[in-house]
Amino acid sequence: MSFSITTWNINSVRLRMPIVEQFIVRHQPDILCLQEIKCQEPEFPLAPLKALGYEHIIIHGQKGYHGVAIASRVPLLEDHRQNYCNVGDARHISAIFERGSRRIRLHNFYVPAGGDEPDRTINPKFGHKLDFLEEMKALKADMPGVSSILVGDLNIAPLEHDVWSHKQLLKIVSHTPVETEGMKDVIAKGGWLDLMRQYTPEPEKIYTWWSYRAKDWEAANKGRRLDHIWSSPELGPFLDKVEVLKEARGWNQPSDHVPVTATFKF
Repeated sequence: MSFSITTWNINSVRLRMPIVEQFIVRHQPDILCLQEIKCQEPEFPLAPLKALGYEHIIIHGQKGYHGVAIASRVPLLEDHRQNYCNVGDARHISAIFERGSRRIRLHNFYVPAGGDEPDRTINPKFGHKLDFLEEMKALKADMPGVSSILVGDLNIAPLEHDVWSHKQLLKIVSHTPVETEGMKDVIAKGGWLDLMRQYTPEPEKIYTWWSYRAKDWEAANKGRRLDHIWSSPELGPFLDKVEVLKEARGWNQPSDHVPVTATFKF
């Protein structure tokens, strides 16, 4: 049977709840992972999600900034939050769900964007991002008796064809060599499998984000793949498809990110 997981940086869940509901009604993922919810846990809009069948919801919220949540049709067995860089930001949450005899830990991340200047000596936000990446290198995909899936807005486009222009973005935060090599190191040291690139290998372009600054985002199509879905290697053969819902960028009051859904056959 099919089982689907969606990741989406919603850029304020309360503001954009109408398009979240629109997406759910049309696409009905089994699990929905949201980033940048921008609200504290008591303010999260539980009722509309529960009305649509998402009875199991865990939230790591923060007033006005950051924040991640997992909404699921299937039970979530844990609620674990990691305090990356020890600054108290709500940027990670994880849970275990079961599919048949298989136990799977699902991580939901919102990695710091890193500001505008790719130089930690003048831009502390960029330093924070690099430190966050360094800590992520300890996260292992293979755990005893548990498979792993990692999703989220990781704010890095690691490959040449994850951006509209590799050469023009080499000095732009999200595609600088120190970031892209850092993310590749996270994948290698953790033993992760990049499911989006398993399904759509290079040189085909993949974008999940289009800037609000573009006058006509669709015509310009200057996108980046900032949103990711990884897994432990043993789940790779069960991947059926990965869908990037580009049309959501043109919905009413959209996020600058669009939903990315991985569907598995297990």
